[in-house]
Amino acid sequence: MAYADVTEIDVDAIPVIDVARLFDGPDGEAAVGRELLDVVQRIGFFYIDNHAVAPALIDSVLREAETFFARPDAEKNQVGVDGVHRGFLPIGEATMSGAHHQDFKESFVWGWDVAADDPDIAASNGILAANRWPDYQPAMADVLGTYLQTINGLGIRLLRAFAAGLGLDHGHFTQTFSKPLTRAAIIHYPPQPEDMGTQHFGVSPHTDYGCVTFLYQDGTGGLQVMNRDGEWITAHPVPGTFVVNIGDLLHRWSNDRFISNPHRVINASGRERYSVPVFVDPDWDTLVEPVAGPGETPNHPPITCADYIHAIYEKSFAYRQQS
Repeated sequence: MAYADVTEIDVDAIPVIDVARLFDGPDGEAAVGRELLDVVQRIGFFYIDNHAVAPALIDSVLREAETFFARPDAEKNQVGVDGVHRGFLPIGEATMSGAHHQDFKESFVWGWDVAADDPDIAASNGILAANRWPDYQPAMADVLGTYLQTINGLGIRLLRAFAAGLGLDHGHFTQTFSKPLTRAAIIHYPPQPEDMGTQHFGVSPHTDYGCVTFLYQDGTGGLQVMNRDGEWITAHPVPGTFVVNIGDLLHRWSNDRFISNPHRVINASGRERYSVPVFVDPDWDTLVEPVAGPGETPNHPPITCADYIHAIYEKSFAYRQQS
């Protein structure tokens, strides 16, 4: 038996975009937007550097992840998901839509910090939710909460650049970010045995379902992206960068201009792998109406952010089917 086939490519085959100009105001946002427009319409995946996220913060998140996942299952399960998508999911809880097998990973999910009695939790069908932090790891809430807020701010800047690239008001995609559905996960991929076969993955082939994803991956490798020819290629770790990809919701919002690209993970390294994706999305009740250009018609009906994400959750996570 063997792992699924993949083509090894040069590290620089996927674009690395310098986003320092995002912090220079509207002119800088427009410049980055122009540079990204071709990339997101043609590939949907790229790296960013000069993003202003402190390396010390990233290192702190990874330390919290390694500490948490090294704990006994009984401790991790004390903060297991309980009907809302916050907390610990053990191996076997996630199955991407259309996958043959459950993902070979464990994860801890958190989101924007809201109170357990926030009325928007019920209104959003539980997509907005209170976090579940472990009492036995007291620094985790502060470190991971700070990280999510930092990447959410970076995501807002990038969404403004995307709008500028389309010739829209820079705030078109970011008008409703007072209590966003932005959420994140620390993920642990154990070494994947080769004899599991070609249809087993750390994460099965899928597209992300939100607006834009920022992924920090450690140096282990394993992320693979489908190119425009339908060929799986390696997305090597590039020190100091985030991998960024367009999700299904922004694909829809851009009236299918932006590409939401399939990707997967195979940890064939023989070592533990850790990654930290952050999924940046606006408020739960944001109405996503496709942006139709001159002479175009919308390709999708309007839908709220929460309704779209809820439908995907129902198909992807075992705990929701069980409940």
